[in-house]
This record gives sequence, C-alpha cells and structure tokens, in this order.
Amino acid sequence: MRLQGKVAIVTGSSSGLGRAIAILFAKEGASVVVNANKNVKGGEETVAMIKKDGGKAIFVHASVAKPADCERMVKAAVDTFGKLDILVNNAGLEIRGGVMALSEEQWDEMMSVDLKGIFCASKAAIPEIKKAGGGSIVNVSSVLAFDAIPERAAYCAAKAGAIHLSKSMALDYAKYNIRTNALCPGAFHTPLLEQSMIDSGDYEATKKVLTNKSVFGRMGRPEELAYAALFLASDESSFVTGSVLQCDGGWFLG
Repeated sequence: MRLQGKVAIVTGSSSGLGRAIAILFAKEGASVVVNANKNVKGGEETVAMIKKDGGKAIFVHASVAKPADCERMVKAAVDTFGKLDILVNNAGLEIRGGVMALSEEQWDEMMSVDLKGIFCASKAAIPEIKKAGGGSIVNVSSVLAFDAIPERAAYCAAKAGAIHLSKSMALDYAKYNIRTNALCPGAFHTPLLEQSMIDSGDYEATKKVLTNKSVFGRMGRPEELAYAALFLASDESSFVTGSVLQCDGGWFLG
C-alpha cells in the first residue's frame, strides 16, 4: 500500500474528483478525513463507502473559506488519527460569467473557496504536517489556469492563482520536508461538470466540445485523476515539488 500509515485530509470530497481521491487514498492505506460544506449527505456517503471497503475515515463539515473551520478540521484529523501527513485542497465551485456578468459577491465567493480556501486549509495543516516530519500538499487547479473558455473569468483567475500559490508554498516549506504541487485536471465527467454542461444551455454541443478536448476522444474518469493525486501524495514523488501535473487527456495537443 502506497499510503500505509498516512493520514490525509481531502477537501471537497463529497462527490466527483474529491470522492475518488478519498476512496483511493483509503484503499492505499491512508486514514482519511472527508470534508464538505454544502453536500453533507455526500460526504457522509463517501465515508460509508470507505468503511464498507475496510478503510478508515471520518467526516468533517467545514468551509475551507473559514479559518476557524479549517483549524477545526485539522484538529479532528489529529485527534482521531494522531497526526497529519497529506492535504489535498480539492474543494471548489464554479460560477459562470465574464467580468461584466459577475457580481462582486459572486467574484468574492469564487475566490474565497477556490483560492482563499487553499490558503486557509494549508495554513491550518502545515504546522501539523511539519510535526509529522513532513508530507505532501496537493492543490487541485485546472487546465483553465492556462487556457480560457467563455464566461469563466473568476474560475480561470482562481485556478491560475492556485498554481503560483503552490509554487510559493513549495519554496517556503521545503525546509520542513513539505512538498507542494498543483494538479490540473481537464474535462472529467463529474456532477460539477454535468451541471455546468446543463447550465450552458446547449448540453450536447458543450459535451462534444469538452470530449474533443481530449486526444482520446472521451472525458476522464475520476479515478484517473485520483491516481495522479496518489502519486503526488505518496513518497514516490519525494523529489517532486513546485510542479504542475496536467492530467488532461492531451487538452493542449489538438
């Protein structure tokens, strides 16, 4: 098992990519803190799925945008499992709109979760990862940190920010043996993307465009991103930090 004896927090793990990451980490031996803010039922279901397979997990209801919630989440991990080795900052939301369409409140909401959330969760987690002798932080960004599609101004900005925040963290905390890397998924068929395709107003056309972004002619499966996250979280990537791993099916090759 590649994460035997490790303790991991996976934010936003009530469904989709986060759930796949949490389940795989547990299968690989990690004790996992599952987190969600709005989808509490989904988070509890993720824990049930892990336990059904013999894994160890707890659920913590917390908003990554709130420092006190993040501190409580980290404390729950340490109180329950004794330490913290891994943090996957996966929690995120997507609000459609260009600069003229977005309200200030919508902009702030996007930034508070997709960018500030990484800051808050990491700030709470780093002291405990340091106590454990080091570990790994994986920040889930997006191919839209490099590319742009219509009506995604705040999302693209937040995901681009996540990449440079990852690099800054990698530089600052390497002295504590803490590695930080960014993981950039392309189009993965998750509940979040499904809703985005519905909201586009032309589901089939949007699905076709996203499918064709991959040279494989399909969208990614959540477990495929989970394996990329597993590599970055495990000791197999012990000399990898400040890097950006694109798991996008060849998004930029077409």
